[in-house]
Amino acid sequence: MSSTKASVVDPGMTSFERPGRLAAGQDPVKRQQILDGANRVFSQMGFDAASMNDITREAGVSKGTIYVYFNNKEELFIDLCQQYKTALFDGIYQALESNSDLREALIQFGIALSTLITSNAGIQAQRVIIGVAERMPSMSCSFYEKGPKKGLAIMRALLDRHVAAGFLAIEDTEIAAYQLSDLFHSGLLRRRLFGQMENEPEPEQIRKTVTAGVDLFLKAYKA
Repeated sequence: MSSTKASVVDPGMTSFERPGRLAAGQDPVKRQQILDGANRVFSQMGFDAASMNDITREAGVSKGTIYVYFNNKEELFIDLCQQYKTALFDGIYQALESNSDLREALIQFGIALSTLITSNAGIQAQRVIIGVAERMPSMSCSFYEKGPKKGLAIMRALLDRHVAAGFLAIEDTEIAAYQLSDLFHSGLLRRRLFGQMENEPEPEQIRKTVTAGVDLFLKAYKA
């Protein structure tokens, strides 16, 4: 759907020319308003059942406005997935790279990761992504590649360094990284995803789960 960028105040002046006025489709607040509305609709209805009309109503914008920012539902969802990825995974890997003590590094990383993926926002994001995996596999794969897989690669590199140093005895660090990742949120993530645990786990519960998982992992693989 096409849209015009002419100013409603002065038909002879475009939005690019009017001082202090953002160009059509360039207002970050309005864009986020639409994304927030879409997030609620996708979470409640799923991707396939949701329509641009549903999103328009939920976001509180006109149909003309939503098409200034997004050409279709798929484009909107791609932007939303990118936002999910950024919110969930960016900035949580520093613990693996900045702490010289392996146990403490794994515990701090595990707490950060488990806190994010079991949070309300994290669970909502994962449910939406899983919901479109069959219909839009490339999108869900991209989400995995840029998020979880990146963290696993960093964790594997850390394990490789400690294997080389003789501290750990691991034959396959890729498998070990997957095992450790599951231990971080053992008993938490699936319960949250399937609605068996309605509220976010308490910080102490997350710390206890992560610490137990890390200690079990190190006991199994210590050289």
